[in-house]
Amino acid sequence: MEQEYVVLTEAQKKAQRSRSMGIALVLVALVVIFYVATITVFGPEILSRPM
Repeated sequence: MEQEYVVLTEAQKKAQRSRSMGIALVLVALVVIFYVATITVFGPEILSRPM
């Protein structure tokens, strides 16, 4: 049984890359927001606590 694959055009590849970069930037922004929110709520002492 032979499988058929979809071949994307250059425009579709570019759109897919743009979406991927957009998603990556949003995820990085969320990580930064959560980090800043954590430091704001707990204060800078959270970085110097004993392990």
